[in-house]
Amino acid sequence: MRFKQLRAALFAAAVLAASGAAHAASPSDWCASGKTVHFAGITWESGAFATEVLRQILEKGYGCKTDVVPGSTAATETALAHNDIQVWAEQWTGRSEITAKAVASGSVKLVGDTLPGGTKEGWFVPEYVVKGDAARGIKPSAPGLASVSDLPKYKNLFTDDEEPNKGRFLNCPSGWDCERVNTRLLKVLKLDDSYTNFRPGTGAALDAAIASAYERGKPILFYYWGPAALMAKYKLTELKMPPYNDACWQTLRNESSTSQCASSYMVSHITVGVSTPFYQADPQLITMLQKVQFPMDFLNSTILEMNTKKLDGSTMATDFLKTHPEMWKQWVPADVASKIQASLAS
Repeated sequence: MRFKQLRAALFAAAVLAASGAAHAASPSDWCASGKTVHFAGITWESGAFATEVLRQILEKGYGCKTDVVPGSTAATETALAHNDIQVWAEQWTGRSEITAKAVASGSVKLVGDTLPGGTKEGWFVPEYVVKGDAARGIKPSAPGLASVSDLPKYKNLFTDDEEPNKGRFLNCPSGWDCERVNTRLLKVLKLDDSYTNFRPGTGAALDAAIASAYERGKPILFYYWGPAALMAKYKLTELKMPPYNDACWQTLRNESSTSQCASSYMVSHITVGVSTPFYQADPQLITMLQKVQFPMDFLNSTILEMNTKKLDGSTMATDFLKTHPEMWKQWVPADVASKIQASLAS
């Protein structure tokens, strides 16, 4: 009996040892196995900054090999779903059908909540339009303007140069998701009779039009969003919209919808999109990504600095790691933080 028990114990130990050896032979750590972590090359400032912060943390702190893969949003999100890219650093939840389908199919995971409180989108006017600006000698030109429902009363304030009998609403460039939503909102809010739907050619043209009006103290009505540089540069007042209604929001975004209803913009949460194979292979990196957070005011100011100083995401990320260890040290273990600081010092 004692011999049988000993033999059984030895057999069990052998099974456990074999199991452990097999587990060790299949690397669970993506970087330790020598694989490159491919990041999507996001072109807008906040996305480029977040990409470079995460990429440099992986390289300097975890010894990973990384690169950035350029391409359109649709192309890189598709690549993420196929594990040709492992990390998409700034995913706005609820805005991408490609990512939504990939998450539903299980090929992509969304981790973390990198912007506490979520994004901001809506229709804005400069604060001085409503409150004035004593320092600049500007009196309020629309002190009663608080909601989009007030806009018909103020169409002459926001006069369109080409159609003087109407006000001008400054929309997004054609082709942007927000342009389609705003166009439908103008209709369902019954504002298309009193306002023209002006679409600038590019995002830069939108910013330039807002900046030009603001610097001259002129009234302007426009769509905008945060995080963004102008949110830090100027004092803006957001106009109240009908409360958020998910069913109505879907009709505003759906190309095939024939019956839209009004809703304020959905608050998107910003997450990190990762391919499922990467998510499964490297839990320590996923744990780090789940902790990443950039407060809205900080991100707006960072984007503004990138914009005014013409800094790219890589330069801004390196500066962030050097000057804000109190933020990023909360995301990583102490030994990883030491490696990052040593790399920065050298």
